[in-house]
Amino acid sequence: MTTLTPVLTANWDRADSFSLAGYGEYAAAKKALGMEPDAIIKAVKDSGLRGRGGAGFPTGMKWGFIPQGDGKPHYLVVNADESEPGTCKDIPLMMANPHSLVEGVIITSYAIRASQAFIYIRGEVLHVVRRVQAAVREAYEKGYLGRDIFGSGYDLELVVHSGAGAYICGEETALLDSLEGYRGQPRLKPPFPAVAGLYACPTVINNVESVASVPSIVANGADWFAGMGTEKSKGFGIFSLSGHVTRPGQYEAPLGITLRELLDMAGGVRAGHRLKFWTPGGSSTPIFTDEHLDVPLDFESVGAKGSMLGTRALQIFDETTCVVRAVLRWTEFYAHESCGKCTPCREGTYWLKQVLRRLEKGQGTEDDLTTITDIADNILGRSFCALGDGATSPIHSSVKYFRDEYLKHFEIGGCPFDRAASTVWGAGE
Repeated sequence: MTTLTPVLTANWDRADSFSLAGYGEYAAAKKALGMEPDAIIKAVKDSGLRGRGGAGFPTGMKWGFIPQGDGKPHYLVVNADESEPGTCKDIPLMMANPHSLVEGVIITSYAIRASQAFIYIRGEVLHVVRRVQAAVREAYEKGYLGRDIFGSGYDLELVVHSGAGAYICGEETALLDSLEGYRGQPRLKPPFPAVAGLYACPTVINNVESVASVPSIVANGADWFAGMGTEKSKGFGIFSLSGHVTRPGQYEAPLGITLRELLDMAGGVRAGHRLKFWTPGGSSTPIFTDEHLDVPLDFESVGAKGSMLGTRALQIFDETTCVVRAVLRWTEFYAHESCGKCTPCREGTYWLKQVLRRLEKGQGTEDDLTTITDIADNILGRSFCALGDGATSPIHSSVKYFRDEYLKHFEIGGCPFDRAASTVWGAGE
């Protein structure tokens, strides 16, 4: 299969793709501002666009939750705090095609009757912050932002905000606290952001790719978008292939494509090696193995097999990778990034890290496998936000699929993958 759907990535091969000259004149925004806001919301609902940040919640439905005639200001906040290990789609999108995001912000803000919007970008990616700021500046200079956009009487101010660098700020309510100047920690829900979000006012929070997809829906119609993908997971998405793959990168394809098809386009697993395990949606989604190569990559199919589509961050690992060590590295990340607000996540991720370090060194016992799964069970569903739940995903899934590899560490008193490559345990199986 060689079918790709280059929409957001269509002009990435242009040297000036990030500039207004390389993007175009915001024709979709001009069209949208001539429509009724409710008509835009309906079009997005009819398109079947679901949140591209991982949760997969219907975008148009989220917009429809915003109360109207409430006398309060409405806000749009774009979540560009991409920090999930393995996830790398929003950052290249903002680097190569920032104007698709800015145009999407205009249309989305108009639809939800917001006159103020924010793009919250992860602080470590300073080059992306500068690229988006330059795009916003170009849009202001052209009259696409500010007062009386396209002579429609609609005003919109857009602020690019740089975060301080915290994974927890990818959680929408922690992002709001950070944007307001507080320490980034998740809020208790309800109230939900649609009712009391930024500055206690109705707020829509959308992922970068979700917002950037809106102009194409307005320009081409809801039926065009709904004609791609599957029955319940419609449209296209950016699939990020990384790790032990011949040609890693961003592959924009319809939802429902399989990893086997994507690997065929990416040249397969690196030469001389075979697939061992992979993540369908970043490190916070349960891992898959080579038996899942033909699972359609859509929300329903991946969920039915026990994982989550998430951010479509496909991390590919071959047979030379120690799954215990990989899970340890992910767990160290979650322990470090826990905001500490709730006990299950704060204490649970710390102890998962300690036990996994012992297991990886071959100093544990089989009882430790029961210990880490018990700890994970006490985090799952009991933590304040999804960070804790995500931290348990590699634990449960790795023990499920690779219990024998954990046991091998105990048997030899160390990691079998520390030996010479020619004698890597399991390499010839």
